[in-house]
Amino acid sequence: MDKLFGTDGIRAIAGQFPLDYSSVYTLGKALAELLEEEGLPLKVIIGRDTRESGVWLEQALIQGINESKGEAFSAGIIPTSAISFLTKKYSFSAGIIISASHNPYQDNGIKIFSSQGIKISNVWEKKLERAIQTERQNVRKEKIEITPSSSFGEEYIDFLTNRFSHVNFQRKIKLVLDCSNGASCFFAPKVFKDLGFDVTTLGDSPDGKNINFQCGSLYPQNLAKKVVENKADIGIAYDGDADRAIWIDEKGRILNGDHTLFALSQFMKEKGRLKSDFVIATTMSNLGLEKALENFKLKLYRTKVGDKYVLEQMMKLDANLGGEQSGHTIFLDDCPTGDGILTSIKMLEVIVSRNTSLSELVKDFKEFPQILLNVRVTRKEDFNQFPEIKNAMDEIKKELADSGRLYLRYSGTEPVARIMIEGQDRGQIENQAQKMAYLIERYLGR
Repeated sequence: MDKLFGTDGIRAIAGQFPLDYSSVYTLGKALAELLEEEGLPLKVIIGRDTRESGVWLEQALIQGINESKGEAFSAGIIPTSAISFLTKKYSFSAGIIISASHNPYQDNGIKIFSSQGIKISNVWEKKLERAIQTERQNVRKEKIEITPSSSFGEEYIDFLTNRFSHVNFQRKIKLVLDCSNGASCFFAPKVFKDLGFDVTTLGDSPDGKNINFQCGSLYPQNLAKKVVENKADIGIAYDGDADRAIWIDEKGRILNGDHTLFALSQFMKEKGRLKSDFVIATTMSNLGLEKALENFKLKLYRTKVGDKYVLEQMMKLDANLGGEQSGHTIFLDDCPTGDGILTSIKMLEVIVSRNTSLSELVKDFKEFPQILLNVRVTRKEDFNQFPEIKNAMDEIKKELADSGRLYLRYSGTEPVARIMIEGQDRGQIENQAQKMAYLIERYLGR
């Protein structure tokens, strides 16, 4: 049986298996049946991002849920983390977000949360996969009128603003927000204006097709220019479903999730808010972060790439701060899912409390040079099965020794091999990365 759930739910081109209407209908129906099997109320909350396909995907899910006598409540366009938060707060048995995060608009995805607001277990995923692959049949589309409840969004906004209510401004802070033409358009500008910030927005005119298009966290260059032009204190870029945030400092420099963990781990430790000496990150986080945290007597614990793995390890080690270099950050005391707007509030609290600039806040974090390359592949086989690839990996690791790292992995959502090399000599690691890319393309590429 093919695995349909990746590290971040089901993701594919909208309209193609497993995101065609019949498959999604079957998923909704199977989820309601699974809830009944588990003795849970058949109540589900659904949200989506701004992609045009989200409308009919939500209809397909609701039709399937209704077929199994379940009840679906629509939150409309809303960030991924909001569904996690609302699922737990209102005791829904499951929450669904329809989004492909940072992917282009042609793609979409479905992520399912348990009643605790965390991603469903592998056991549940396998049962739903089996249903899609064995019970799927062509279904006649029903016309379903969906009326999203605005109260869900209002509740989420209250949750966010309450996280900043104790902070007192010493000066006016100018923000530039890039909402990626995604879900944050309807929340981030309002939240920060209500909190008293001077707000300018980009990427805030979604049309169903422009989500993530040359904007947001994947394309922060325009935001960087705007921050410098406006003489703003900080720029914040979200992705399509607003579960990640990256930064532009007042000088126009692009900063990532490693900078987030650096700044917040230090601040939270000083305030007595860290529950353990562990900060959880992934194999992609820079070696410089690990070295910097040692200065605070903190330990960086690395997991596989994927915020689900970060969360799992946070729970095991009783850590309440973790995240990914790509911008997902989890504050387990507040929400078990990465939330870009919440992360922004936490970072702004540090800047406001210390009355400092973002560049000053992260000046002691010295990143090791890092090269990231993506190579498109036709299949995902063990790299060690190819002697030339394995020998090159061993040789590079020996050359880097303790002053660098090589990490190869396949994307969980795309037909891509990802190469990450970091070390002290940029020229050396660039050559090493190109060598690995050539070999992977030769043996696994098109």
